[in-house]
Amino acid sequence: MTNVHTSEAMTGTGDRSRPRAALPALCATQITSWGIVYYAFPVLNPQTTADTGWSTTSTTAAFSGALLVSAVTGIPVGRILDRRGPRAVMTLGSVLGVTAVLLLASAPNLAMFSIAWALAGVAMAATFYQPAFAAVTRWWGPDRVRALTIVTLAGGLASTAFAPLTATLSEHLSWRATYAVLAAVLAAVTIPAHALALRAPWPSAPPHPVQRADGSTSVARSRPFLMLTAALTLNGFAMYAVVIALVPLLTERGASPATAAWALGLGGAGQTLGRTLYATLARRTAVTARTVVLIAVGGATTALLAAVPGPIPLLVVLAILAGAVRGNLTLLQATAVTDRWGAAAYGRLSGLLAAPVTTASAVSPFAGAALAGSLGGYAGLFALLAIVSGLAAVIAAVSKPG
Repeated sequence: MTNVHTSEAMTGTGDRSRPRAALPALCATQITSWGIVYYAFPVLNPQTTADTGWSTTSTTAAFSGALLVSAVTGIPVGRILDRRGPRAVMTLGSVLGVTAVLLLASAPNLAMFSIAWALAGVAMAATFYQPAFAAVTRWWGPDRVRALTIVTLAGGLASTAFAPLTATLSEHLSWRATYAVLAAVLAAVTIPAHALALRAPWPSAPPHPVQRADGSTSVARSRPFLMLTAALTLNGFAMYAVVIALVPLLTERGASPATAAWALGLGGAGQTLGRTLYATLARRTAVTARTVVLIAVGGATTALLAAVPGPIPLLVVLAILAGAVRGNLTLLQATAVTDRWGAAAYGRLSGLLAAPVTTASAVSPFAGAALAGSLGGYAGLFALLAIVSGLAAVIAAVSKPG
């Protein structure tokens, strides 16, 4: 016990330097930010397109644009996080997120709708997992896996809480009024939580024992980092395409929109369940082996969703299993840098790692919708996505650091 406390004191990550309210605050804000800025879209989009006459391809492209903006913005955000910490970044990001959702609610045309999503992309980069992970990694140091697990356990509930809530609101309100109500919730939860709970001093970065002064640059150009980035990018494309395409897959197979929304939400519950297992998995497996296994198992669940036509309850169970794997993959990415190269340049390296992954997740909803048409439906799309995950697992197998 003494050694642990001594180690934490030396790295500046002991209990005294941690803001006590940070972990519960980040849990609450991850649920709310993901639930409103991300998961409300697939639920409200059918109503949006029916009301406005905008094509599904156009609105999905606007949403994809938000994710592209998030990918590009995430790199400079990572550098700021390394130097200054998360409080200002995440508070400003919350304000931008609320503004973006209000603009969505009032957008008079597709151009303004797209601009609102671009602003939402900046908010995503400043409030989603990347800044939360940077805060937890620096403040919790050797205990980061436990703290990261707690944050992502909460984040996994975002779709569970907000997909059904959004669907219920949209049954009684227009899509515009629903977005306005969600904006008020976002403002009430995230702005004060980030402003008040993240006020602790930002500890100095702990040095990695084998890292040179230019270590982050050397790592970013190394073959293992590039292979890992490629594997996670391909997997991210498949994983996020599955999330966005799950509702149309289920409705294509006879589920009601409400049932499909609940399935999406229960997939979030599966993420939470899966994340409870990650710490044990991390202790018992090498980092490269668990990367390969998790990506491959994720591809297997996608293949099952492609191959199994029903009944609907069985497809919901498969969605929950897919969510469980997805939850582990989130923690895998959160710890990918520190498990291999230490925490000294976590913000920068994780930003570089996340940028192509987020770009792939940005392209995937638009590409998925387009591919589903050319492949004869969403079952064909899911079969293709399973193959993409298989390729990602093969690439991950050669990403072991030297």
